[in-house]
Amino acid sequence: MAFDPKIFDELTNKLASVVPESARELQEDLEKNARALLSNTLDKLDLVTREEFDVQKAVLARTRAKLEALEKQVSELEQALSAADASGP
Repeated sequence: MAFDPKIFDELTNKLASVVPESARELQEDLEKNARALLSNTLDKLDLVTREEFDVQKAVLARTRAKLEALEKQVSELEQALSAADASGP
């Protein structure tokens, strides 16, 4: 999953802002390492985008509606079969 680079920029800028002036020459290296660490950590979380989540949510809702319709149909067929058995030959 790809993440918005703005998030990384904000986080690395915040981390870099706490570095004292005497260590500013290390700031670029710190930003690069922090970005790589954040990226690797978030990739390991196996997250999905909001768009992917919404698509799966819609698929689940359609599947649930179909299942409920099929359950109703089976129930009606079972009742019809029971009524036919009860009335006998």
